[in-house]
Amino acid sequence: MQDNNIESVDSDQQIAKQVNVDVVKTANIEQLKSLYKDAGWWKWYEDSSDPHLIEKIIQGSFCFVVASINGRIIGMGRAISDGVSDAYIQDVTVAKEFRGRGIAALIMDKLIQFLRDKKIGWIGLVSEPKAVSFYQRYGLSHMADYVPFIVTTH
Repeated sequence: MQDNNIESVDSDQQIAKQVNVDVVKTANIEQLKSLYKDAGWWKWYEDSSDPHLIEKIIQGSFCFVVASINGRIIGMGRAISDGVSDAYIQDVTVAKEFRGRGIAALIMDKLIQFLRDKKIGWIGLVSEPKAVSFYQRYGLSHMADYVPFIVTTH
């Protein structure tokens, strides 16, 4: 059984070596739509009558990152920011078949480095409970005296 674990780690490392992680201004819309659906985030977008919605999301992001293998987008993440003082990371996801192989970490590395290079002093995000330990690896910590709020407008 231990040999299977070693093979799995080797396989994950091989896949991670094949992944390109890039900051982009445009990307394949259908592939991104598939990622949003795979993550369970598509319902609102599906109801939108705007055929350029994903393009607007990319363009409106301060930093939009895609992870790809051989031209296939398998992950993404983005940050919104004023470009000066603070930024919020959101929409970090990886296609289900590639999860658990270090690809989300590559996306986070690229986002954090981009924001640091731009001298952004404060980086926040809202995490699903199951991902808290993942984000803590990047120095993100619970904001004990703050409560996130949301209003749904659609």
